[in-house]
Amino acid sequence: MKDKKIVSAIIIAIGVALVGLFIRQGIDNFSYRDRVVTVRGLAEREVKANSVTWPVVYQCAANDLSTIYTDITNKSNAIVKFLKDNGVQDSEIEVIAPSVTDNLANRYSSDLPLNRYSVDGVIVVTSNNVDLITSLIKRQSELLKQGIAVVSGSWENRISYSYTDLNSIKPEMIAEATANARQAARKFADDSESKLGKIKTASQGQFSIEDRDSYTPYLKNVRVVSTITYYLED
Repeated sequence: MKDKKIVSAIIIAIGVALVGLFIRQGIDNFSYRDRVVTVRGLAEREVKANSVTWPVVYQCAANDLSTIYTDITNKSNAIVKFLKDNGVQDSEIEVIAPSVTDNLANRYSSDLPLNRYSVDGVIVVTSNNVDLITSLIKRQSELLKQGIAVVSGSWENRISYSYTDLNSIKPEMIAEATANARQAARKFADDSESKLGKIKTASQGQFSIEDRDSYTPYLKNVRVVSTITYYLED
């Protein structure tokens, strides 16, 4: 009977010790989970646009419709020939129906307009051959020799460059942003005499694609920021 009491006491003592150990571990774990650091990791790439849309805008003016029709047709044909002679494909050229304005019907003063009709014509070039189109944009003044003045388009008719191959660089950029975030977190942990633990939460920001500057719109900056929260350990 005495031996049984001793065994029971030992079992109880071991149980109490284990409970205390578990409680301490729980407290330490709870305290550990309260210690976190949130950092951001940035990844950037400079890429070249792989698509361009170039609205070639031109104008005509005359006092009768037959004259203006001939003028708009000749200018349209000349622009298309200029494009095709320099390597632009038929599938990349779209001739938009011209917009005709009757200046007599829309005038707001008593002064008679010099020409009754004015026409805005647009030929849209959409291509993946960015280098070719960019070179032609720089050479568009050659059309002046044929009496065609290509005018600066409105906001709706601006030249647009875009980058459409984002998926090919996404994995590397996400990995880089995550690595940069971890580096910042590790530096914080070292400065606070702690060890960097596991990730608590992580979120990936939206990818942004913007012009590098206003002078080279065919060069794009791609940017992403990842926000990561790490546990800190003693």
